[in-house]
Amino acid sequence: MFMHEGDRRPEHLSIAPSAPTFTAKQGQYLAFIYAYRRINGCAPAEADFQQHFVVTPPTVHQMVLTLERGGWIRRSPRAARSIELLVEPEQLPLLR
Repeated sequence: MFMHEGDRRPEHLSIAPSAPTFTAKQGQYLAFIYAYRRINGCAPAEADFQQHFVVTPPTVHQMVLTLERGGWIRRSPRAARSIELLVEPEQLPLLR
């Protein structure tokens, strides 16, 4: 067991990375992206979010931008259905 100077934990007992700090609603959108991709083999379009969450196009667009700014998804410019989930599935809530 090696100890780093100033460290009180043995190297092999490192702290696990903390859970993401997204809100419950953001978690539902992320869980939807994960489930949709697993079922359909591609990312959802904004219209798919609208239908599932029964919200307006601007609401979906703002959430997608928020998720991207938060670092939980990545999109390719000018490419449809390009949302890539950057959160481990184990960190996602159950989709409701």
